[in-house]
This record gives sequence, C-alpha cells and structure tokens, in this order.
Amino acid sequence: MSTLTQRVLCILLAAPLLVFAVPSCSDGTSSSGSGGAGSGTGGMGGAGGAGGGSSSSSGGSGGTGGTGGTPTPVACLNQFYECGDGDDNDGDGRIDSNDPDCLGACDNTEGSYFGGIPGSVGQACIVDCYFDADSGAGNDGCYWNHNCDPLAVAPNFYPEKYEQQQCKYDTQAMTPGTPLGCTELSQGQSQECYDYCKPLVPNGCDCFGCCELPAGSKKYVWLGSENPNGSGSCTLDVLSDPDKCQPCTPVPGCNNDCDVCELCVGKNELPPECMMMDGGTTGQCEAGVQPCGLKGQDPCPVNSYCVTGCCQEIPK
Repeated sequence: MSTLTQRVLCILLAAPLLVFAVPSCSDGTSSSGSGGAGSGTGGMGGAGGAGGGSSSSSGGSGGTGGTGGTPTPVACLNQFYECGDGDDNDGDGRIDSNDPDCLGACDNTEGSYFGGIPGSVGQACIVDCYFDADSGAGNDGCYWNHNCDPLAVAPNFYPEKYEQQQCKYDTQAMTPGTPLGCTELSQGQSQECYDYCKPLVPNGCDCFGCCELPAGSKKYVWLGSENPNGSGSCTLDVLSDPDKCQPCTPVPGCNNDCDVCELCVGKNELPPECMMMDGGTTGQCEAGVQPCGLKGQDPCPVNSYCVTGCCQEIPK
C-alpha cells in the first residue's frame, strides 16, 4: 500500500467507533508500536524509530540524535549511572546513548563530557582508563601522567590547569605503579589495558580522556577538565574556551582515531559516501563488532552499549 493511501485511511478511520484493524499509521518517527525484531540497548539514535517500535517491545534502531525510543538501561560494574539508567537526566529530550554528551554506561553526566563519578578523575596528574568506573588508580593496566604532556607548562599547565603546583612538564616523570617513563607510556600500553579499556574508548579519544573536539579539528581537549571548584566544565558549547575545555596531547600508543566512516565524539552522522557503502556499515566498526546508532541498525545486545556507533560490552 502506498504511503499516501495509508495516511488517507488513517484519517478516514480515526473515528472512535471504527475499531477494525487497519495498516500501521506510523511514519517511522514514532517511538511506540511494533517494528523490527530485537531488543536491548539503543544506539545513538535509540532503539525505536525506524521500525516504529520501542526498546521494550520489538523496535528497530532509530536515527542519530535521539529520534528513536528509550534505550534499555545498562549497568556499569553493577551500578546504574546517568548515561545508563534509562532516564533523561538533563531534560534535553535525549536519553542515555541517544544523548551526544553520553560516552558510555560508566558516564554519570548527561549534560557534559565530564565523567561525573566521584573520584573518576583520580589524583592530580595521574590517570588510567578514563572510560570505566574509576580513573587514576592504575587498576586496569593503563598508565599515564599529565606531567608527560608538553602542554603542562606555564602559565596554564594544561590539561590540569587548576593543579599548577603538581602537574609540570617533565620528560623524566615517573608514574606510580609502573617502571615505564613518559616515552615508553606514550608509545604503548599493556595488553591488559588494550583488552579492558580500548573497547570503551569512543572514536576520537585516547584511553585517558583526551579527545579531538570538534571532530576532525585536530584540536584535543581533556574530558576531565574542571572548574576551580572541582566540577566538570567541558561541554559542546564551550569547546573554544581553553579554561573550560582544557587542551591536552593525545597518547599515540592508546588512541582511537576518528576515521572518515566512523561516528565519533561530536560527530553524529556519517558522510554520504560512507552511507552508500554496504548500507552505511562499511568501515563504521571493526570486524565482528555490531554497528549501531544509525537509522535502521539493530539495537545493541543486553549488557552492551552503543559507543560512537559500535556495540561494546560494558564492565560487569
């Protein structure tokens, strides 16, 4: 049946006494109804939308930017944080993985890039995997020291501007928990770090929360940037303010580049040439990893999260 004919029938049969079955009146933008098969975590576009279904029924995947249904809640280390609790915590109409400020289930702020979990930034200068439930303790085989960042010089001592007395560029700096120095840590991390942390790292970021923003700009900011009072300060609308989104140098040995045909932090749509290849999935994710977040793509399985267009398993 043509779309026009279907819509005419929907209008004619809208009277409350006419209750016999008619074809679905969804135009593909509703987040309720019955759609494609599958359930679980919605991608960046949600679990409903294209198929006309919600994530709690049998919805397909919605488009980028929150046009679909509500994603299924996903826990990080057995706890639900704002970006995985199924609620619109910042009131912008986008929930969890639909919200471009959410970078994983271990993210406790829907309104900024800051992780927001108490202690997540860790002790001054010392960081480990930024995208799990803690940072700075070295409990995942990832090690980095902001004293190794060439930007940690006067007058701003980026990326931790408000820790000026502790973070100063020093190529001989040593990091607690590892005998490796700045050069070795910059060139590579342990296999444990790659196995545990790398799948959680959004495209366009390194393992330590240094991300290219805006996407494709070659400008990097630290997601852990704080105000003098210790609250997170970096959001999409203040990327050009280095006092709020403090510059950083990405660590090459643990970096997830933003490729042309990948969704990335700050990049929620693929170029037309990518969408023309294999239904838009070619190059979006590594082999064997389910793509998500674009209109028509399936939601992620249970206990996984749509991290910049690819379904990744979340630590339990």
